[in-house]
Amino acid sequence: MPKLAAVILAAGRGTRMRSESPKALHRICGETMLGHLLKAAREAGAEKIVVIAGYKIGLVRREVGNRAAVVEQRRLLGSGHAVRQAERALSGFQGAVLVLYCDTPLVSSATLKKLVGAYRRNAGGGAMLSVRMESPTGYGRLLKNSAGFVRGIVEETDAGAAEKALREVNVGCYVFGQAALFAALRQVSRNPLKKEYYLTDAVGILAGQANVAAVRAEDSRETLGINTQKDLATAEGLMQQKILDKWSERGVRIRDPKSTTIDAGVEIGHDTVILPNTVIEDGCVIGKNCVIGPFARLRGNSKIGDGCVIGNFVEVVRSMVGEKTQIKHLSYIGDATIGASVNVGAGTITANFDGKKKHRTVIGDGAQIGSGTVLVAPVTVGKGAKTGAGAVVTKGKNVPPGKVVAGVPAKILKRV
Repeated sequence: MPKLAAVILAAGRGTRMRSESPKALHRICGETMLGHLLKAAREAGAEKIVVIAGYKIGLVRREVGNRAAVVEQRRLLGSGHAVRQAERALSGFQGAVLVLYCDTPLVSSATLKKLVGAYRRNAGGGAMLSVRMESPTGYGRLLKNSAGFVRGIVEETDAGAAEKALREVNVGCYVFGQAALFAALRQVSRNPLKKEYYLTDAVGILAGQANVAAVRAEDSRETLGINTQKDLATAEGLMQQKILDKWSERGVRIRDPKSTTIDAGVEIGHDTVILPNTVIEDGCVIGKNCVIGPFARLRGNSKIGDGCVIGNFVEVVRSMVGEKTQIKHLSYIGDATIGASVNVGAGTITANFDGKKKHRTVIGDGAQIGSGTVLVAPVTVGKGAKTGAGAVVTKGKNVPPGKVVAGVPAKILKRV
């Protein structure tokens, strides 16, 4: 099979978002729009990815990291001009190029695989993603020949009445051979109305050279374009429902889906119960047979072991909680490592920030933390140790294994 590269167009500011952030960096279910597409492209088989950036390119580079090459589009002269910026980055690449728009971030890797498959079956002619809309205002319409292949795309601003009546529209996902794509882009001239180079004009050129297949998206919701904050909220609702459905199908009990928020980059074991008004953020991992919530918040790549209870009004951030540990009420657990079978009493606080940096708290297996305890990090509570209600264990005053401490500041009790 020919190799696959991907070009993701992410140069625009997105003025209708009314935000100082680049459009591509707005988040949906914990991940940026760009991040969703980077993952989908990689899962679809892209061996090399080039991101075309412009507005606040430094922020985009930081988001991309080592996941892709970032190329600057210094002058925003349209989608065709944007794709041409990737030519040098792909100069040594021989294969197919998948082109994606960052404002269509819901497209799944399964759909992209279907699109790439159509390209390969089409003997390398080309393939593009389409969708049928009852109200296609604002979208480019597909023009087809008698054999059903694409012969061109007409933008709405250039369309006549008959063309505007067409219902199959361009989504903005394409696969073409690398050499053919950039050769066609070099032939594109500026649109006389918008003074931009349209990628869709290159599609028309390519369609005149070989068959270009239109692959209709099975789920039209994947093709939602995001131009406003309202669009972003709609997309988040669609993705959130998909996430909730996935975990329900995998054996997770979600008591009230309407009040539950689970980000895209989360893992949850089977037979775990998620109670109402719970928020589980990107990167968290929850084991099996847990109870989470109500009104719990897990964030910062926290890891919860099997059989744990993270109860009402408990926040866990950047922490690891061992199996069968219970943190049932009104607690803040930040930058902590908690062992197995620990009982954390109501109102426990890990005081992890000293005004300059965060510090860790370590609690050993089988420890019992009394209600209202404050653990001033860095500090360790040993295996099987106990703290009395209201104890304040100060910085560096570690509690030895099996000992009991109480008071403010906490001191070891000689007799229990």
